[in-house]
Amino acid sequence: MSDTPAGNDWSDREIDLIVADYFDMRSLELEGRLFVKAQRNAQLQELTGRSRGSIEFKHHNISAVLDRLGMIWLRGYVPRRNFQHALVDGVERHIARNPALFENPISAAPSPELQESQPLFFEAPPVAAFEAVPLALERIVRKFDPALRDARNRQLGKSGEELIFFAEQSGLRVAGRDDLARKVRWVSVEDGDGAGYDIRSFDPAGRERLIEVKTTTGHKQTPFLLSENERSFSEERPDAFRLVRLFDFARTPRAFELTPPLDKSVLLKAATWRAQF
Repeated sequence: MSDTPAGNDWSDREIDLIVADYFDMRSLELEGRLFVKAQRNAQLQELTGRSRGSIEFKHHNISAVLDRLGMIWLRGYVPRRNFQHALVDGVERHIARNPALFENPISAAPSPELQESQPLFFEAPPVAAFEAVPLALERIVRKFDPALRDARNRQLGKSGEELIFFAEQSGLRVAGRDDLARKVRWVSVEDGDGAGYDIRSFDPAGRERLIEVKTTTGHKQTPFLLSENERSFSEERPDAFRLVRLFDFARTPRAFELTPPLDKSVLLKAATWRAQF
């Protein structure tokens, strides 16, 4: 299926116009400000001479590029593949000119009171799917690495850990285990990094849950970084280690949980090498 029904590819100028308009709508949506998509579409029709349907389809294509970058895409524009390679270049140009766009926004973790009224929703982990990725898209993902972006965003990581810390306490209280809820520890804050996990919790039967939290504002399949210490600890304590993956954190946080062996759930690839003499 083509994103150019008229049969001719979009020019760089047309791509730059629609990408800029898409990101403008995205900013308005994230800020909670109202806008009318039909009006924006009509304005683009005047500027490009393209049809309403062609513009709509291109919006879905832009969402597909952002999806691969682990970025929030506009509601209503579900990612659609089979896009013009020049579109990837257009998105790259726009992010390069506005690098703050790639640093996805986050909100503070909900308060314990809010979490009790709106519990965190856990769902099944994604199923491994291997698809052919265009070289242009592979290149932009290497340039704007979503896993590295999330890993260096310390506020995002801390907010995600805070949410899980309070959610674990809340879940134990709901189960009638106030005694265990009081024993839940935020290890990475109280003792510092290095334990191989972030939170020490329990299940209602009193069994340990040693939780490593990985948070993203991106979608469910956004890649993440796992340290060698965390990986080896998961093998050392497979009975207790749990990796909680939080995603869509800036809008409606959701989560899934992985249990060891982790390489049964995710493809582990070396990201850095330690060199010594």
